[in-house]
Amino acid sequence: MKLYLKGAKCYTKKCPFERRPTPPGQHGIRRRKMSEYGMQLREKQKVRRVYGVLERQFKHYFETAEARPGVTGENLLRLLETRLDNAVFRMGFATSRAQARQLVNHGHFAVNGRATDIPSFRLREGDVVTVRDGSAKSEYFKKVKDTLRSAQRPDWLTADPDKLAGSITALPSRDQMPAELKEQLVVEYYSR
Repeated sequence: MKLYLKGAKCYTKKCPFERRPTPPGQHGIRRRKMSEYGMQLREKQKVRRVYGVLERQFKHYFETAEARPGVTGENLLRLLETRLDNAVFRMGFATSRAQARQLVNHGHFAVNGRATDIPSFRLREGDVVTVRDGSAKSEYFKKVKDTLRSAQRPDWLTADPDKLAGSITALPSRDQMPAELKEQLVVEYYSR
């Protein structure tokens, strides 16, 4: 399944997934039925890779989601969606989550006026994410102003291309999160 990890490249014919639909090697085509555990593990790995989170951090997110009231799977996706690097990607400041992570790491963004260089920074409702003044003068962000106007973003985020800022209007609901992720399989994996 395409995870769109390579940004705009995944929308072209040069997408690695399109070029090679089977695993490499002489025995690439497999016809074995996947076990229930295998499906759960694969879904967990898919969610981890989509959001660019390592195993220990992902397990911590799951434990936090489990402790919160409500549906554990939705809580987990909500925690992952409200990370700073994901919000920067969703607002349209970057073409991929990896690029958004790097932009945050390099200190180009401020949350509520305070410089933040931690990609896992958890955003809350009402937080305002802005490009710092020194970074706004760079060539990259001058080009981003144009793409921000036409970027598709979820309802829980807003972006102002002129000010190079965006805000979290509400916490995302399940229908505003990626539909191709099956969070129930992740919950079942950790509930073994």
